[in-house]
Amino acid sequence: MLGTFILRSADARDRMASAWHFACQFLELGQEVQVTVKQYEPARSREQNAMFHAICGELSKQKQWAGRWIDTEGWKRLLVDAWARETDRQQGDVVPSLDGVSIVNLAMQTRRLRVKEMADLITFAQWWATDNDVKLREVAPLRDQRLAAQAREAA
Repeated sequence: MLGTFILRSADARDRMASAWHFACQFLELGQEVQVTVKQYEPARSREQNAMFHAICGELSKQKQWAGRWIDTEGWKRLLVDAWARETDRQQGDVVPSLDGVSIVNLAMQTRRLRVKEMADLITFAQWWATDNDVKLREVAPLRDQRLAAQAREAA
């Protein structure tokens, strides 16, 4: 049994107490416990995911690649691949399919990206789309739209 406890300033003391009680379950059984503390980096947000998929959707409607229309998932793979190469990130691997008829790309997955990485990928996707004459509709995350509206009201 493993436990991960994310501490935030608002409830850090309570969460740390929970972590201690969790560790005590092992200690009472005579088992040793290893405690590791590291900075927490949250995974991409739902808003970031929606924004990236919206960009890929716009590309699928407006841009052909290699002489054909590519669906949203295909554009997602193309953009992640290009971004990974552009930013010197480790890429996936290409292997023969199980039946040997085609190839399969075992690519990097966006669900494993952190907030900062996803922001970088979105910026890359926006740049690529606009540099290739794709018109992007307003796809800013709702939080950003609210903040912009609040700033306009305050001005």
